[in-house]
Amino acid sequence: MIELLQHGAYLVHGSEIVEDTPEAAKKLQAMLGAAAPSKEEAAKGTIAYGILEAHNTSDSMDKLKIRFDKLTSHDITYVGIIQTARASGLEKFPMPYVLTNCHNSLCAVGGTINEDDHMFGLTCAKRYGGIYVPPHQAVIHQFAREMLACGGSMILGSDSHTRYGALGTMAMGEGGPELVKQLLNQTYDINMPGVVGVYMTGAPIPGVGPQDVALAIIGEVFKNGYVNNKVMEFVGPGVASLSADFRIGVDVMTTETTCLSSIWKTDETIREFYEIHGREQDYKELAPADVAYYDGMIKIDLSAIRPMIAMPFHPSNTYTIEEMNANLMDVLDDCEKKALVSLDGQVEFTLKDKVHDGKLYVEQGIIAGCAGGGFENLCAAADILKGRSIGPDEFTLSVYPASTPIFMELVKNGSVADLMAAGAIVKTAFCGPCFGAGDTPSNNSLSIRHSTRNFPNREGSKLQNGQIASVALMDARSIAATAANKGFLTPATDLDVEIKGKKYFFDSTIYENRVFDSKGIADPTVEIKMGPNIKDWPAMSPLPEHLILKVVSEIHDPVTTTDELIPSGETSSYRSNPLGLAEFTLSRKDPAYVGRAKEVQKAQKAIESGESPTEALPELQAVLDAVHAKYADVNESNMGVGSTIFAVKPGDGSAREQAASCQKVLGGWANIANEYATKRYRSNLINWGMLPFLIDGEDLPFANGDYIFVPDVRKAVEDKATKFTVYQVKDGALHEFTLSMGELTDDEREIILKGCLINYNRR
Repeated sequence: MIELLQHGAYLVHGSEIVEDTPEAAKKLQAMLGAAAPSKEEAAKGTIAYGILEAHNTSDSMDKLKIRFDKLTSHDITYVGIIQTARASGLEKFPMPYVLTNCHNSLCAVGGTINEDDHMFGLTCAKRYGGIYVPPHQAVIHQFAREMLACGGSMILGSDSHTRYGALGTMAMGEGGPELVKQLLNQTYDINMPGVVGVYMTGAPIPGVGPQDVALAIIGEVFKNGYVNNKVMEFVGPGVASLSADFRIGVDVMTTETTCLSSIWKTDETIREFYEIHGREQDYKELAPADVAYYDGMIKIDLSAIRPMIAMPFHPSNTYTIEEMNANLMDVLDDCEKKALVSLDGQVEFTLKDKVHDGKLYVEQGIIAGCAGGGFENLCAAADILKGRSIGPDEFTLSVYPASTPIFMELVKNGSVADLMAAGAIVKTAFCGPCFGAGDTPSNNSLSIRHSTRNFPNREGSKLQNGQIASVALMDARSIAATAANKGFLTPATDLDVEIKGKKYFFDSTIYENRVFDSKGIADPTVEIKMGPNIKDWPAMSPLPEHLILKVVSEIHDPVTTTDELIPSGETSSYRSNPLGLAEFTLSRKDPAYVGRAKEVQKAQKAIESGESPTEALPELQAVLDAVHAKYADVNESNMGVGSTIFAVKPGDGSAREQAASCQKVLGGWANIANEYATKRYRSNLINWGMLPFLIDGEDLPFANGDYIFVPDVRKAVEDKATKFTVYQVKDGALHEFTLSMGELTDDEREIILKGCLINYNRR
């Protein structure tokens, strides 16, 4: 089904793979009838290399400085981004910037604050020359597909699922500060990423959808890091067997592999997509060179893919549904073991009570968002459910078309009627079910969803209140088959149903009538509407000469998601209020964190106001006494006091910067980790002036509640140190150990020295 080559590989004429072994040169010469290009030259033959080269502003293809063509954000992230840019002197958006309103669309939680954010966005689009998409019109990524993507271009979004590679656009999801840099005419600085080929052959069998292919890939590559921070490039003859919607559905889920970005070869199918959307001029044919070198190769036989399910609590926890049903109790037992880690034993968890007469019963189905809400997915679900009923019992089914143009076409072709007649509820474009702000199931329920993630509490339940519901990811087709079977888990391949494949027609007048498009013209006379919950960022101090850190949380889960660092769901209503949102930091993983961090922060606030830090935090006196025995010159004028956390591998999942900024506004100065799950989380730490420390192994020389002294930290950052001599301060003595830090650009060091990106841009 899927094979991962253990070496790099050459792709010849787009159709033949030569693995990078000692015999490769001879094989290539025989195939080409001439000497093979060097590996370095062949690496320039990937689609990814060509796009990155065209957008690189540096004089080196090893050290990239990228300027993107367009930006996009939604209403969880754009307020903080624009507020940061405004604090740094923003006068005009220098490129098209789309502000969508698909996350905080429900104007219920928190009174007026969600709609206040929307009015902030609309007035900013007018003042700075942007594009504003009102609530319920489209989810962020569907609007980008329909209206923004262009062949050979690059888009940066403040959402982790910013992926438009199937349309020939290399897109990346990053934390908000990276968009701020683009708004201020700065660059996105990365080392040239590796490129992994995804070589497809064959064609999917009936009943298999894009989520099945995506989950099969994620299950193979997530745990081993095969594509971590690399670009996935989809090639091979199998690509031609996939519709545009199918490719898009696979592409958006590449985020869950932890890759940096994605790109696909394009063809007449993609040209037709642009034609349907009235943008044929934006199509560009993309293909690798006659000889292209890839740093890895994933071989996929599409015909061998079967309906998949990703069980709680990660998209990589995958099985075929057939395998799941054949080994039901064993799989559910494994889920319970994983729950002991993911849920920390806070609640009792079992799915074994879902087994009725040997079959797994689920209480809810959802087809939604940027992954599930596409036209073909919903047409297929309607075909499967036509003339059937989901039944009157616990099982419910909700469907969210990804945009109003899709919704309208589903109305016109009868799919909405078929879905509603079967008992489904059809709703407007909204991302809520993907992050816990809509359709939260009842306690102990299992929801099957064609959406992006199934992390703990991602469906909206609250461990701290004794609640637990869980999500399994599936394709829309098998969700519909399960619905037709009244909630008993069923792969779509088990049903004898013809999926007809209705033709899509796009009506642009919907957007022309409702979307505000400044056409890039800024109007500085427009007054920005600031709701009472929209707050400025608090002042942040530069990095001091010496740093005293208190460990205020210690997390030993194999991976810590951004949802666990700062929960999604109703907390998203406070995204525009840095201090208000910070109250929720680590609330699901370590509820005592906020109180501990605030207690330590008292000392730093005392230093900044010229008062005694030891009076504000009396326990600090013993720490200073121990420090002074070796470093007598450390005092209030040259030291800082803050908090830090340890996590094994933090930052998987969302791009939202608040996972780092909330720690910062609570006095966080650093993270300590064995590794960082994603480049974007590490970048968020840096952009908020936090030190991204690394330590080897989980046998730590410190524990939660201990103090750590980092002497001469400012000089070490200035001197480009990669190793830091630090001390555990315990029992009146200093105990030496070493922390390390990965590569930083000169700008990143300066950001850390200044204290945050805002301070850096005020220079």
